[in-house]
Amino acid sequence: MPRYLSTNGWAGRYALAGCIIALSPAIAAHAQTPPPVPIVEVAKAQLARIAPQRWVPGSVVSRDDAKLATSAAGRVEFVAEVGTRLNKGDRVAKLEDQAIRLHLEDARSEVARIKAQRELAERQSERLEKLAASRSIAANQVDEARAQVTQFAAQLRQAEVRVRSAEYDLDQTELRAPFPGVVSERLAQRGEFVATGAAIAHLVDITHLEARVQAPLALAAMVHPDMELATRSASGTAKARVRAVVPVGEERSRQFELRLTLTAAAALVGSAIEVALPERDVVETLAVPRDALVVRADGSYIVRVGGDGSSERISVRPGASDGELTAVEGALGAGDLVVVRGAERLTSGQKVQVAARAAVAAGATSTAAKPPG
Repeated sequence: MPRYLSTNGWAGRYALAGCIIALSPAIAAHAQTPPPVPIVEVAKAQLARIAPQRWVPGSVVSRDDAKLATSAAGRVEFVAEVGTRLNKGDRVAKLEDQAIRLHLEDARSEVARIKAQRELAERQSERLEKLAASRSIAANQVDEARAQVTQFAAQLRQAEVRVRSAEYDLDQTELRAPFPGVVSERLAQRGEFVATGAAIAHLVDITHLEARVQAPLALAAMVHPDMELATRSASGTAKARVRAVVPVGEERSRQFELRLTLTAAAALVGSAIEVALPERDVVETLAVPRDALVVRADGSYIVRVGGDGSSERISVRPGASDGELTAVEGALGAGDLVVVRGAERLTSGQKVQVAARAAVAAGATSTAAKPPG
């Protein structure tokens, strides 16, 4: 029995050795297969006009933001709910108006009474003037009749003013939106009594937004109206046009105010925003797309692709940015191809394959996919 087992063990070893010998060429061929050439996207380094920038914090505000009040006084009957979107002219709040309506009716009755008296006085004056023409009455009677007509006319104008005043007071019991917006706060509730001029609701226009920035006075000379500046917020980056530069500095902070027009989708009212202000005049410098920069703890570099398809790491010092371009200083020249996608996984001297890119930053030319060399 031991001999039988020993004989089978040697047979198994011989069979395993045969399999290894048969597979050796395939294993060797696999070991000699070169690794796949990485595919990268490239763009050209170029000379661009870029100004050093300083990011200044600010806030998103509405151009129309008001705590609405009315010149009437009374008990609140209706206030729009918080979050209600209103068009210009829509009702925001309503005060009780019974007392004002009674005053209006009284004033209109007074107008009717005085108007009747004036008409009677006019007819009486006309009759007296006819009698005076035939010398049947004294002249002073005609003068008295004319004076009475004039007096009633003045009283009628006063009564009509009281009617318009009552109508105005009645109109003030309805608070209407002076601009389209959203009710952000109710400052009075139904049933409360509000005095004349008391704020009832807070209305904010969320379509006409702007950035309000307090910037150092040293940068005031570099900013002017209609200038486009880069902005960044929680919703992303965008360009904004300068609407106004307030040419008055604050004595303590040494800052001036800047307003930039934003789109409604840029951010919410009250959110933080940063604006890039130029610190110096625009200068021409070597720049690469921002995606070409690889930032590490020991410094930044870009990967340049040579004519033979080999990659080379170039240490650079990044400078100011303008949109998708970033100024760099290093052993790089205008027209050099730099990797904008896939640079992190490359080593110096590694061969690469350049892929076509739909839109290369900075207008750089892209080539069709091709092997290196």
